[in-house]
Amino acid sequence: MTANICHIISHTDLDGITAAAVAWHHYRDIMPIKVSLTGYGGVDELVLESLKAEEEVVVLDLFCQKERTIEEIDRHFREDSSPFLFDHHETTAQRYANRPWLVVDTSMCAAQVYFNWIIHRYPQTPASSLADLVVIANDRDLWLNEKEESRLWQAMITLCGPESILMRLTANPSSKLRSFEEKAARYFIERQENRFIRALNIIGHSKDIAFVEDGILEFGDVSDFGGLVLDRLENPPFLVAVAARRAIGDWVLSLRSRSGMAGKVVGILRDGKKVRGGGHDDSAALYFPPFYSQDQIKNSLYTAVQTIRERERSVGTNLGDLLRAAMGEDHS
Repeated sequence: MTANICHIISHTDLDGITAAAVAWHHYRDIMPIKVSLTGYGGVDELVLESLKAEEEVVVLDLFCQKERTIEEIDRHFREDSSPFLFDHHETTAQRYANRPWLVVDTSMCAAQVYFNWIIHRYPQTPASSLADLVVIANDRDLWLNEKEESRLWQAMITLCGPESILMRLTANPSSKLRSFEEKAARYFIERQENRFIRALNIIGHSKDIAFVEDGILEFGDVSDFGGLVLDRLENPPFLVAVAARRAIGDWVLSLRSRSGMAGKVVGILRDGKKVRGGGHDDSAALYFPPFYSQDQIKNSLYTAVQTIRERERSVGTNLGDLLRAAMGEDHS
């Protein structure tokens, strides 16, 4: 690749924004920088455009959804080049961990994966100023809930938007929120808790799925609301799903679970054509085309969960179970 410009492609949550800030500070004194914050629906096109333009590209907290893109990367990548895609999602590690252009580690957030890689090779990089924020992003993205700052920073993203927070971190990489920033974040969280109470009263909640329709929650609510439902309800569902129609018309469905259900559902429903997605075992996302209705999305989820549960029940039945059942029948 020709090092004429660096194109940073990253996700829009705290992990992705932190990773993008790490990359920006690392390259700020080396070459001009272009930043694209996007989701799974836009990453393929951006990567292909960068390959065609022979840009220095860094892809963070995202992975391509189309095999054609993977083939193009394989074709363009040289053996003497450094990896340029840094991720931590289970779905990426399971299928592509052996690619030389990829660094993937599911034990930490993508910002931590990239930060560790950069610091190991360039100890004096300006990106080291983001060390504290990387730890906060890791707490947020891995759903550890050990650092209050992680929820405050996510609140800032919701209030100001991903691009604005990235601008803040390029100008001031400190993880310490200024007094007016913290005040705004805490006020947002107070209102967020009220939205959660409203959502709990009106969501469709079965033993399998808690489905939140578009317009009830806001961007940035999903992880905290998922934790509320899964950790505080007496009989929590297997899956929490929050639907939102994006400005471009398609649907993003954010999934949370506590038993690996979210990742399994993504594995069943995504097809790389109409339905895209990825993520972790318990934190994942799906993107549905605009012509889907919320009822169709909900029905797809119910079908996927039922399929997974039926598979697990059949796998859980072993020869010993069959013999014991047969013996029981003989005694009756």
